[in-house]
Amino acid sequence: MPQVVERRSKRYKEAAKKATEALVPVDQGVDALKQFKPTKFDQSVELIFSLGIDPKQADQMIRGSLSLPHGIGKAKRVIVFCPEHLQTLALNSGAVRAGGQELVADIEKTNFTDFDVAISTPDMMRFVGRLGKVLGPKGLMPSPKAGTVTADVGTAVKEYAAGKVEFRNDAGGNVHSVVGKMSFDKQKLADNIHAMINHIRKLKPATSKGHFFKKLVIKGTMTPAVYLNVQ
Repeated sequence: MPQVVERRSKRYKEAAKKATEALVPVDQGVDALKQFKPTKFDQSVELIFSLGIDPKQADQMIRGSLSLPHGIGKAKRVIVFCPEHLQTLALNSGAVRAGGQELVADIEKTNFTDFDVAISTPDMMRFVGRLGKVLGPKGLMPSPKAGTVTADVGTAVKEYAAGKVEFRNDAGGNVHSVVGKMSFDKQKLADNIHAMINHIRKLKPATSKGHFFKKLVIKGTMTPAVYLNVQ
């Protein structure tokens, strides 16, 4: 099998020369991130956790959602599965589409997935369950753990439309979460990063042994990683 060679841009290689695996506090980490050469677009800033969990154990799964103090700099397209009397509220709160069984049937027929978040009221989930094959592989199925199955449609739509972030660990025990844009000032990025770190820390499973945060980095879309010291 031929070896895959990862190609890096000239900008990335130049940035990598400045990068170090030394552990730094969050504030210094944000400073280091902002010292990399800027791009023509506003890069997203991602926080990546390597956690001391066993992803094969159901009681060690890390999943949830969080409204960050300063948002993530991007509005999300939200659809809502709800009864007719809540549909106007959902649309007025920022949903791009809202409907009941007819919306479920339309997605079944067209495989429509041009949205970022799907919210459902609890009573609609017996119908939404039919969309598992369409929404499941794209991570779009409403979930009580993520806060996307709720009777409080108005609040949920406003939070997610404003950029509320969902997260879940992958098969390697890592959690990736966008925490803002490179254009955010230092304090806003630091506030968002601290908020996510504190939130994830509270989710440590009782059965997880040893260090919960094995490694924690921040990076821009086109930058090397900056290693954080948060023990």
